[in-house]
Amino acid sequence: MNLRPYQTEAIEAIKQEWDAGHRNTLLVLPTGTGKTIVFAKLVEDMVRRGERALILAHRGELLDQAADKLQQATGLGCNVEKAEQSAFDDWYRITVGSVQTMMREERLRRFPRDYYQTIVVDEAHHALADTYQRVLNHFSGAKVLGVTATPDRGDQRSLGQYFHSIAYNYPLPKAIKDGYLCRIMAQTVPINIDLTGVRMQAGDFAAKGLDTALTPYLAEIVEQMRRYCMDRKTLVFLPLIQTSQYMRDLLQQAGFAACEVNGESRDRHEVIRDFAQGKYNVCCNSMLLTEGFDCPPIDCVVCLRPTKIRSLYQQIIGRGTRPAPSKENLLLLDFLWLSQRHDLCRPAYLLAENEHQANAATKAINEADGPVDLELMQELALDEEIHEREEALMKELDRLKKRRGTVTDPLEWAMTIGEQNLADYEPDGIAESLPPELDQLSKLIQAGLDATKITSAGQADAYLSALQDRKDYATPNTVMRLKQYGFRDVENWPRDAARKMISRLALNHWKVPRGVNPKTYRPERVA
Repeated sequence: MNLRPYQTEAIEAIKQEWDAGHRNTLLVLPTGTGKTIVFAKLVEDMVRRGERALILAHRGELLDQAADKLQQATGLGCNVEKAEQSAFDDWYRITVGSVQTMMREERLRRFPRDYYQTIVVDEAHHALADTYQRVLNHFSGAKVLGVTATPDRGDQRSLGQYFHSIAYNYPLPKAIKDGYLCRIMAQTVPINIDLTGVRMQAGDFAAKGLDTALTPYLAEIVEQMRRYCMDRKTLVFLPLIQTSQYMRDLLQQAGFAACEVNGESRDRHEVIRDFAQGKYNVCCNSMLLTEGFDCPPIDCVVCLRPTKIRSLYQQIIGRGTRPAPSKENLLLLDFLWLSQRHDLCRPAYLLAENEHQANAATKAINEADGPVDLELMQELALDEEIHEREEALMKELDRLKKRRGTVTDPLEWAMTIGEQNLADYEPDGIAESLPPELDQLSKLIQAGLDATKITSAGQADAYLSALQDRKDYATPNTVMRLKQYGFRDVENWPRDAARKMISRLALNHWKVPRGVNPKTYRPERVA
């Protein structure tokens, strides 16, 4: 099997992280870009080195998918640790394991702690659960790869409790630009669904409350679906089984060839097969098909399970992003959820880099007359954000110029030395997103920077690195102090020369010495 360029890059990046001592690392690939293929080929490499590998998952469909892709991509077979099946002492060097089975004490005791040298956690956002941690802690010496499609910054902060780094991240917008995933169109549906009374449970809307709030609107939603997706292959997500079944009935009455599956469906494999093969054009489900379900012809997703959890939302929408013959795009029907929780996920969040971009793009989508290309909206929102950021930056710099104090604002120093990347720093990894450490803050304070303006460990590292690179030049405090007197190009003065001028000013009662013109003065030796 020929790997795509980003898949080859991902495998090499993971190996480099492990070689560098980061034994627990993450692979981030959007749904539909072949993450199973990547870890299958990686596991093949590890096995050919003589290692044993364990692939952990929490659902039977994911286990079957991993075993199938291993066979297709590498030709290697595997054993299974699931229910009555056991992998211990089997001659296969790859195990596909159910976490619910392996976490049991009587199962783990069979395996020496060094039995596996490589572990892959499929859908890594589950890795912090106690069930996974029992298995991972038992094989604590193994290299661990977590695989996920969706670690936004909130997820990164929590996943950082276990994973040390992100080895490789292939963003969804780039996958679309490169043609590996289809374009995403968003259509706002003018139904005001009131969620203000729905309570929260485990950080998200409670499913039972959503069901109560949503049911009165289902008939109207079906009418809108007749308008927008009668000729599309559509996947509908709903909060509860009874709601999903009721929605199926309404769709059938409206002329759709609709089916429904849930965790209790005895014939769900047959129904899913029939949907994939075209017997049905709409499939309703109560959050069953968020993971491990591949049906590339799906070209419309209707999410009737509003959520504030970005990873869940991306999983839902990812069911329709795979390209397929004659498929032009994926249509998302987005409803006007009335909620006091402003962090409710909307289509714009799929491509937006931050809350500001998402809000700007959402406003544009809501004002449009028809479906809107999310990639275009994201680009327009980014342009608007850059313009606003530049204006805000100029205002902040003007304010800082008027401020006097004993410490220097990091932003002001970064702009003074011409480090725009430092001024615009945003963390993009787990470790970088964590709060700065005391040792980092102490060093920044010693250098004369206002450490209260440093918000993350990655930002602190970036400033400390810049300070180290400029250790022979004037310190931030000295630079800002001398600029207040009108001296120019101070950031490029040798450190000793800057100190001498500060001493001269102090001895002269903090006045410019006679015969010194700050606008033209230069030290004898400028580095």
